[in-house]
Amino acid sequence: MSTWTPEQLQRIAEADDFHVAPYRADGRTPGTLTWIWSVVVDDVVYVRAYNGVDGRWYQSALAQRAGRVTAAGEEHEVGFAPVDDADLQDRIDAAYSTKYAGSAYLPSMVSDRARAATVRVDPR
Repeated sequence: MSTWTPEQLQRIAEADDFHVAPYRADGRTPGTLTWIWSVVVDDVVYVRAYNGVDGRWYQSALAQRAGRVTAAGEEHEVGFAPVDDADLQDRIDAAYSTKYAGSAYLPSMVSDRARAATVRVDPR
């Protein structure tokens, strides 16, 4: 597993243009890019599905465990892994609350529904 560079992490943390495209069932063809919110916690990138575990991109990310993202003007091949650590989820909530303060969508993104669909994003 690769790691994000400090510069990439900073750009992702500051940017609001994170798009995710898990691979399709063939494991090679990326799906449609979907704009989502991203945060960086402890030098790791996390995303959540607004629609929870029923979200289409989330289900594909878990099934394929890989795909592509575009973030801060760059495209990356990535791996996806579910997150279920409660303490980490609280820190991710705090990062969302800071980065997206004032957004009408914030309560949904820190809800139990979205927390259940939290994914770690690692470069490959």
